[in-house]
Amino acid sequence: MSRALVVGAAPPALMRIAIAGNPNSGKTTVFNALTGLRMKVANYPGVTVERREGRMRGADAALLDLPGIYSLSARSPDEVIARDVLIGHLEDSPLPSAVLVIVDASNLERNLFLATQVVELGLPTVMALTMMDRVRARGRTIDCALLSARLGVPVVPVVGTTGEGIAALRDALAHVGPQGSRGIERMMPPSLEEAIDEAAEHFRSNGAFGGVRPRALAALWLAERLSDGDSTKGPAGQRAAARWGPTNEKLLATSARLAGALPDAPAAAIEARYRYIARLTEGVISPPASGDPAAAPPDLTDRIDRVLTHRVGGPVVFAAVMFGLFLSIFSGAEPLMDAIEGGQRFVAATVAAALPEGALQSLINDGMIAGVGAVIIFFPQICILFFLLAILEDTGYMARAAFIMDRLMSRVGLHGKSFIPLLSSYACAIPGILATRTIEDRRDRLTTILVAPLMSCSARLPVYLIVIAAVFGDRPMLKSAVLFGMYAFGTVSALTMAYLFKRSLLAGPRPTFIMELPPYRVPRVAGLIRATWHRSKSFLTEAGTVIFAACIVIWALSYFPGPPAMAAAVSSARGEAAGVDAGQPLAVEALAGSERLRSSFLGKLGRLIEPVIEPLGFDWRIGVGLLSSFAAREVFVSTMGITFAVGEADETSPELRHRLASATWPDGSRVLTPLTGIGLMVFYVLACQCVSTLAVVRKETGSWKWPALMFGYMTVLAYFASLAVHQIGLRFHLGA
Repeated sequence: MSRALVVGAAPPALMRIAIAGNPNSGKTTVFNALTGLRMKVANYPGVTVERREGRMRGADAALLDLPGIYSLSARSPDEVIARDVLIGHLEDSPLPSAVLVIVDASNLERNLFLATQVVELGLPTVMALTMMDRVRARGRTIDCALLSARLGVPVVPVVGTTGEGIAALRDALAHVGPQGSRGIERMMPPSLEEAIDEAAEHFRSNGAFGGVRPRALAALWLAERLSDGDSTKGPAGQRAAARWGPTNEKLLATSARLAGALPDAPAAAIEARYRYIARLTEGVISPPASGDPAAAPPDLTDRIDRVLTHRVGGPVVFAAVMFGLFLSIFSGAEPLMDAIEGGQRFVAATVAAALPEGALQSLINDGMIAGVGAVIIFFPQICILFFLLAILEDTGYMARAAFIMDRLMSRVGLHGKSFIPLLSSYACAIPGILATRTIEDRRDRLTTILVAPLMSCSARLPVYLIVIAAVFGDRPMLKSAVLFGMYAFGTVSALTMAYLFKRSLLAGPRPTFIMELPPYRVPRVAGLIRATWHRSKSFLTEAGTVIFAACIVIWALSYFPGPPAMAAAVSSARGEAAGVDAGQPLAVEALAGSERLRSSFLGKLGRLIEPVIEPLGFDWRIGVGLLSSFAAREVFVSTMGITFAVGEADETSPELRHRLASATWPDGSRVLTPLTGIGLMVFYVLACQCVSTLAVVRKETGSWKWPALMFGYMTVLAYFASLAVHQIGLRFHLGA
């Protein structure tokens, strides 16, 4: 059982009100209006679900904004957290004093599914009907008094964006009292009602969830148990035992009997609840003044959706939006990233001028400053991604994007929401992985995280460019085709692995695609900035520490134990053999750096793995480049510059291209043939050589299991794919 962290936990005497509602129902707008944006944000422990808590203005009460969900029959992490808070399951997070349930009045019946479940818990409850302006624009009215009488809870109409009804809602919350003795409506099929009664007796007798009606608990327990296959063993059984406490044979027999009598009990429960809601809303919603619902004029959202969700126009607009998002992440962050790199070089030069050459200077420059740079270099991309995602979410377009892409992504077993994280991963896998927070289903989210690094990120581009230039020379058409092939290969690999994961390790029923299409709104700049900062800063504070530590370790491996005695003489001799004037300071420095790397633990490790990578066509020098790439893939180029005594080099360096193209094995044969070059690029397409990515996966999944799996499967995939390219190519004398 996890222990919940309450950010800014209120004193016990303070009234605690949980806010529940569907996504895009106006829940966050109401929360902001009630708190005046005075809030604290953190994550629930062990998960990436965000927790927001604030003090209600004008009342002695704390508001807890729960994740937007569609049902208390929990499947996604958001639903589990929301349900556990509402039943008082999370330790250090007491049962709420009251619940404010937000209902989109323009989509009343759909939103009442969750609302009726919340009311059935028996906690003091107030219902806020939002989007009332949209209801009126359609020529309709809602009888809030009649709905309140039928539900037994206060119902307050509000328009969160204008503040209409907020004062009345605040007053209702301040004076909310316990619900009456009115029981839960018996709406389910007889066999399900009987099972609920039997299970309720169990929860009533053990008293583990005091304050919540036993019948409501029984219904939620049965829903979870039947969705997990009625298993008492394995992960599903362990989760159930941790959440609901020990079960007895009578309770297990009840669920087993229900599964036999009503095989599709979850679907039957959903249908029965919607029939109940239809009766509940009868006479509550008035038709338009014309009497003809079809005669009501379409509002702005409906008119826009005629284009944005059109069979042809929708995908065209979506492609344009995604191209703009991708371009912004890929190129919009470049000036900021260049500025960060410039600042990093300036600080490193200042340190080099202030300290004598040696281990301390190298630690600060090549370890600490480079480590900090490896963290913050991604920050502009992450901020831009989250700012653009916040715009898409706040305007209402994100739901349309998922709707449009769901048909395509479902062919490989993914959700429509997986498309944007995968697209973002072309710029960098880190913001792509962070963008998976919008995916509710745990299996879909994990699958998307595991395959996102297969999309060819911008860090691979320097590797592609230097290798292509070294092995294919001045043939622009061929080089362009090879570069395109690497990106296409990465995309196909990601979709293929997603298909395999969804049918093996992460197999399970594909979640029903249920998504509200909220009305279009103009986002508030302050809200966009706040959302961007809250989502982005966790990368610096959590993943950044792991990345920094890993960079220090890689520096130590590449620096120690240092070159052997007489290193200067060896370097001078090598310089003469290479036709380089060893008297030139830059040449001597480059040769010394090459000798240091050769003699380091990293260089020795490169020689150690040479027998393993030789079947791929790689020698120890390429092996050192592969190992150093764990700091960041683009480090391969600078490492090759040191290894081949070129000094500082990038993908445009003619000297490095020449050295790579002319490198030979002891028998005089070329190392980097066209075949070896393609195999090397295939390795980089598939391998997970980025400690930053692994650190972010650890943060997002809350476990080292998933980054270990990612590293393992991608490394094996990269090795055998590169092996196949090289060996099959040799067999048929291709590109040797």
